[in-house]
Amino acid sequence: MQIETIGSVIPFTCAQVFDMAADIERYPEFMPWWVAASIVSRQDDTCDVEQVLGRGPVRVRFASRAVLRRPQRIEISSTDPQFRQLDLVLRVLPGAQAGCSLAITLELQLQSVWLQQLVRGLLARTMDEVITAYEARAHQLYDRPAH
Repeated sequence: MQIETIGSVIPFTCAQVFDMAADIERYPEFMPWWVAASIVSRQDDTCDVEQVLGRGPVRVRFASRAVLRRPQRIEISSTDPQFRQLDLVLRVLPGAQAGCSLAITLELQLQSVWLQQLVRGLLARTMDEVITAYEARAHQLYDRPAH
């Protein structure tokens, strides 16, 4: 199953938005579903990450690899046994005049057919929530109070 979501233009530079999105260990502070995220190892532009996603009593722990291609994209993949395929690409797209927007493309196939069917209905809305969380975080970090 593949899902693509594109956010609205936000008034920040691509580098600012990329840096915010690349700060993976902060995801639990602002991202829905993220319970924990920690970088296990880092080499050049590649990070191995342990993540825990969940809602309520349900928790899913998995390992992933993030390749940071500053300031255009972050490529996340996992060979964790619970996935047949997990590939997520977050792109930072320059705006026509100023600012930028985020686009997420997710390809997800779970080993469990039953769980795949359950997730299918939630995934599009969840990706919209993730884009909204990134946009809100960018405003929180980069908006300057008016004087």
